Amino acid sequence: NNQAINSNTGLTFRGIASYYGDKFEGRTTASGEIFRQNVLTAAHKSLPFGTRVKVTRVDNGKSIIVKINDRGPFVAGRIIDLSYSAALAIDIIQMGVAEVVVEVVE
Repeated sequence: NNQAINSNTGLTFRGIASYYGDKFEGRTTASGEIFRQNVLTAAHKSLPFGTRVKVTRVDNGKSIIVKINDRGPFVAGRIIDLSYSAALAIDIIQMGVAEVVVEVVE
């Protein structure tokens, strides 16, 4: 029983994270799941759906593990779009964006 290992495990990216919430609540994400702003999920342009990534804020060291279930962000320079609750966990709600390191963990 050979379990497939995510070939992206260990990959890291550095860039700007943003978040999305209210207006997308209940909508279908690109993966077919329903978006819930209180669930720890995120949008990424290319990582496979279901990939779990650790997102760490560069300036305060706070981190959170989220599951990729949507596509985006579609704003130049941004590498990940977090759900509201994930953004809250690493304290980016007030600023709206923050520099982060994204590491594929699973």
